[in-house]
Amino acid sequence: MEGAAAAAAAAAAAAAAGSKKLTMYRAATSRLKSLKGRVGILGAAKYATSTTAATTKPSPSAGLFSWLIGEKSTSLPPLDFPLAGVNIPPPVPDYVEPSQTKITTLPNGVKIASETSPSPTASIGLYVDCGSIYETPKSSGATHLLERLAFKSTKNRSHLRIVREVEAIGGRVTASASKEQMVYTYDALKTYVPEMVELLIDCVRNPLFLDWEVNEEIEKVKAEVKELSNNPEGLLLEAIHSAGFSGALANPLLARESVVDRLSSTILEEFVAENYTASRLVLAASGVGHEELLSIAEPLLSDLPCVPCPEEPKSVYVGGDYRCQADLGVCFTDSLINYACCVPVLVLELLFYLTNLVEFLWDQSTHFALAFELPGGWHNEKEATIITVLQMLMGGGSSFSVGGPGKGMHSHLRVLNAHSRLQAFSAFNTIYNHTGIFGIYASTDPGYVLTALDVAARELISVATPGQVDQVELDRAKAFTKSVTLMNLESKSIASEDIGRQILTYGERKPLEYFLKTLDEITPKDITDMAQKIISSPLTMASFGDVINVPSYDTVKSKFQQK
Repeated sequence: MEGAAAAAAAAAAAAAAGSKKLTMYRAATSRLKSLKGRVGILGAAKYATSTTAATTKPSPSAGLFSWLIGEKSTSLPPLDFPLAGVNIPPPVPDYVEPSQTKITTLPNGVKIASETSPSPTASIGLYVDCGSIYETPKSSGATHLLERLAFKSTKNRSHLRIVREVEAIGGRVTASASKEQMVYTYDALKTYVPEMVELLIDCVRNPLFLDWEVNEEIEKVKAEVKELSNNPEGLLLEAIHSAGFSGALANPLLARESVVDRLSSTILEEFVAENYTASRLVLAASGVGHEELLSIAEPLLSDLPCVPCPEEPKSVYVGGDYRCQADLGVCFTDSLINYACCVPVLVLELLFYLTNLVEFLWDQSTHFALAFELPGGWHNEKEATIITVLQMLMGGGSSFSVGGPGKGMHSHLRVLNAHSRLQAFSAFNTIYNHTGIFGIYASTDPGYVLTALDVAARELISVATPGQVDQVELDRAKAFTKSVTLMNLESKSIASEDIGRQILTYGERKPLEYFLKTLDEITPKDITDMAQKIISSPLTMASFGDVINVPSYDTVKSKFQQK
């Protein structure tokens, strides 16, 4: 009985569950049919444009739902049927004429240049034909300090107000200094062009050089110079100039700590008044209409006095040697004192610390650079293009840099895989108006310096040997140079910088096609001839770190004389 009762109860429960499921199914079916009808009507009402479709009563199976379940609908026109009331935009042309750079020279000599762009942003820069080459013993370090003092208080604005105005429009301001030029830029939406131009010109023309701001930035410059030892490549590049050049280009771009304390607001004011003159200024913009820029900037710049451009200070490349032994003893003493002051000095901890410190000193690297002159500079446009391709061709890089395994595998300097003790090995070049330098930077452990120098000399001699540069790797380097150039010019700030720097150098902006044509004409013989010309100039060598094992200048120089 109990079994029968249980069976009956189970049957009743199953029937109830089945009834519940049937009810749910019927409700879902009802909602689905309702949805089908609505979708069909919407589809017909939205897409039907023919007379037949407009007069045909939409069926429940028509519209989007029918398309989803694979049913055919007669209420929708075919995809190639034109829709009434829909305007088709014109197709994008196969070729869009690039914007031309327009240049206007004001009566006092200021040049205003711009190119338009459909982008909603704009980049505006004020470029000054002034850098560390114009410094005197009295004003040494002024360029570096002026870079740090950019966008500080002016005669019309406090520094806080400048910051607030830039933040209010979501802008970005930057300043950079080089040996030949100073650059001040402002990036923001192009709807704020009047505000951008006015603030930029005010900050460059009317700096106040408050004593407390100058003193604050002097302390920051000192700290920056002290940190230079953490950037061996930058330190060696400065050393290459001081050792390799006699004259203006030997002036350091980074202010020396021994002279920066002599700088004052009076010296800075005199330096700006002497060098920031009308004929040496270029206002360049990317993404701004020329007439709009001219109407805003001309009243702000036309009152600058007309002063003839001074002759550029002379520089002579002579070659030379610079080496700096890192002061490891000071590092050891300071570190040990700091450790003793901050941590309880237990015997085991102290021994562990000393062991690690000895390993650190043992692993000190040696950094060196070998460089030669590139005569002609930017004014010899073909050779400047060839040297750019040569750097791309030689390539190189660091063992611990972005790119991971295989980085630089298609460059000529494939030495990192063959020499595991090399930490970095790369070609570099720096080009100026009338000269330039080209060379190789390397970093290795002290015991491997002689081998690393031999490898560097061999690689430089290799590209100067006929037949060692084949067409395949040259084509790859040329394509890479084009790619980097074109992608960089997609940036508004870089395009603006290109306009400003070219006008300062050439008085005009040469078209991109001119550069690409020059690049396409480069042959393996051009690369070989350029490399031969470079290594025939006097050697400049610079080293930093543990330089005990670095051979003499004459020893390294002889490696290139035996080529």
